[in-house]
Amino acid sequence: MIILGRILAGVNSGVSMNVQPMYLGESAPKKLRGTVALSSAVFTAFGLVMGQVVGIRELLGSEEAWPFLLASNAIPAILQVLVLPWLPESPRYLLIDLKDRDSCVSALQRLRGHCDLSSEMEEMLEEQAAIKGQKPKNMLSLVQDPLLRRQLLTIVVLSSAMQLCGNDSMYFYASYIFNEAGIPPEKIPYVVIGTGSCELITSFTCTLFIDRIGRRALVMGGYSLMSVWAVIFMVALSQQEKVSWMPYLSMVCIFAYILSFGIGPAGVTGIMPAEIFDQMARPAAYMICGSLIWINLFVVGLAFPFIVQGLGHYCYIPFMIVCVCTAVYVGFFLPETKGKSLLEITEEFTKYRTKPHKGENGWIAPEEIKSTML
Repeated sequence: MIILGRILAGVNSGVSMNVQPMYLGESAPKKLRGTVALSSAVFTAFGLVMGQVVGIRELLGSEEAWPFLLASNAIPAILQVLVLPWLPESPRYLLIDLKDRDSCVSALQRLRGHCDLSSEMEEMLEEQAAIKGQKPKNMLSLVQDPLLRRQLLTIVVLSSAMQLCGNDSMYFYASYIFNEAGIPPEKIPYVVIGTGSCELITSFTCTLFIDRIGRRALVMGGYSLMSVWAVIFMVALSQQEKVSWMPYLSMVCIFAYILSFGIGPAGVTGIMPAEIFDQMARPAAYMICGSLIWINLFVVGLAFPFIVQGLGHYCYIPFMIVCVCTAVYVGFFLPETKGKSLLEITEEFTKYRTKPHKGENGWIAPEEIKSTML
């Protein structure tokens, strides 16, 4: 029964962590798209903290109460089932996929109230016209589409880096570092709650600034800071037995690393497929994104003990390399999507693909000669 329950919970997590940001991204207005879609990351971090809190021994973490702890996720599941009937279908799905304009307008009115919907409808109609005649893409057709190659590569890089950056591995080290810092073992579970709280605080803060600062700056800044803290953390680990205050520096690094992850990578990664893919390719893009996140989480969970055994105090070198490479890729190849329509974002990606080539003398040659006078 425990295994069956874990399988069902895992299936729900895999589906909902893709469907929820996609639904929110499709339903939110353009100016608030980042803030609304990022709320899924906020509540994911909130669930992590709640799990840490109710899992302490005084609540449901005791030997007698653990079955109730295991079953406690039924409460938010029941609440969600009760609330879902009041949520309208995604307006973009109704208009572009089902070709039902009246239902789209009705859904927008339920979501927006009685405000002017003309500009938003015009944007969705432009997207509908741009993809007219196309069929919904599956994962294979999305991979084979050369026009979406740059967007697909961006999703692969960001989704893989989200787990390969080593943020979850910090939780592995947390109890060890706190014990080395002299915190009594019975108090460590309470301090570990602080690690989850860091991610919750930064995820919530990110929702306030994502539509002001932009996605690109938050992701690039988050991975850059994580690279710096990874170096400091490895130095602190190597000197921990020689310098008395190094365990405290290691504690700072753990909290700072998780805070840097929450600044951008934790939330922005989940909303990018909704912003850079059209309605026909978006579900397949989320399938690829979600699959990569869970597969890489599984790989890191299996490989990390062997990395620690092989590299010792310098086990964060592979994670640091991932963070640096991701920050460089985002800086050079990811256009800013803040406040832009899908057609504008697609045009930004197209610029990278059709950039003209200059000769040695600076003259821009034509891409192809169709015919000559002769």
